[in-house]
Amino acid sequence: MKKTSTRLADGRELIYYDSRDDVVRDAVDRRPLDPTSTTSEIRHDPLLGDSVAIASHRQGRTYHPPADECPLCPSEGDRLSEIPDSSYDVVVFENRFPSLAGDSGRCEVVCFTSDHNASFAELTEEHAGLVLDAWTDRTAELSNLPSVQQVFCFENRGAEIGVTLGHPHGQIYGYPFTTPRTALMLRSAAAHKEATGGGNLFDHVVAQELADGSRIVLEGEHWVAFVPYAAHWPYEVHLYPKRRVPDLLALDEGARTEFPKVYLELLRRFDRIFGEGEPPTPYIAAWHQAPFGALEEFDGDAAVSRDDFALHLELFTIRRTSGKLKFLAGSESGMNVFINDVPPEAAAQRLREVASS
Repeated sequence: MKKTSTRLADGRELIYYDSRDDVVRDAVDRRPLDPTSTTSEIRHDPLLGDSVAIASHRQGRTYHPPADECPLCPSEGDRLSEIPDSSYDVVVFENRFPSLAGDSGRCEVVCFTSDHNASFAELTEEHAGLVLDAWTDRTAELSNLPSVQQVFCFENRGAEIGVTLGHPHGQIYGYPFTTPRTALMLRSAAAHKEATGGGNLFDHVVAQELADGSRIVLEGEHWVAFVPYAAHWPYEVHLYPKRRVPDLLALDEGARTEFPKVYLELLRRFDRIFGEGEPPTPYIAAWHQAPFGALEEFDGDAAVSRDDFALHLELFTIRRTSGKLKFLAGSESGMNVFINDVPPEAAAQRLREVASS
């Protein structure tokens, strides 16, 4: 992998990730942009104990532009985009309309490919491996920022999810705090550790799924994917490395090499869930990594450390059946109690049925 860092016309950082070492990236951003000026404020909710980012400047962000005005395609002639060069493999740049900025963290955009009409599932294994390298590198870089405590790499795919740019891309958030979802996992891990005299909750969950087998979707030498016992979403898969690590940086070479094959197969199965002739399946793919800050808030008789956390990816769709979406209505949005219409065992069976031949 070759990494080339540059600056856009308004001062934002842009990084090219190339599979070839002989590629030269010296194109200049020719757009007449003013220096970026974004504000993001973190407000604490005293009742729920969580935090909300207030970012009013995002109201003016780009919204469903025509394909020939896509800001994530390479620049070509007089059509100038966020990427100054006329081609690229993988690109990461600071979001022009970030939810988190300055002392409140950082937001980045990850363009998986220059092909506007492609999807992650259509990438080659080599190219998907380059995306993994980019995720890993950005995790390392953002973790060194004093304003970042947790790094979250994710992809929103599909208009149903709320995606406003059709080009295949994801995002990376550097949060200035430990996210509520991760905090819940860490508290559960601490309670399990205390109750079992030192056992690891994540290891226990993976071992149980492997022993049961009914919810296993696919298994490789280094990775296992399963529908969780208490899945929240109609079709939801958790992908774990078999050797527990806290973050992407700690993956060994075997896991890194096998990941593209396993992950691409999962994405391709997702597009086949609802049968031939159906539109692409909307999904969210979310990497869960251990926070980089101190974990004192989870200390107790059995304190947890970063090494107690297990890196994993959660992949789910909001489509519950052909032409119908799972809406977060009263119980889910009002009380955070999910109601799932698809039994996890049935979801796993369907995801096994649509395996590549």
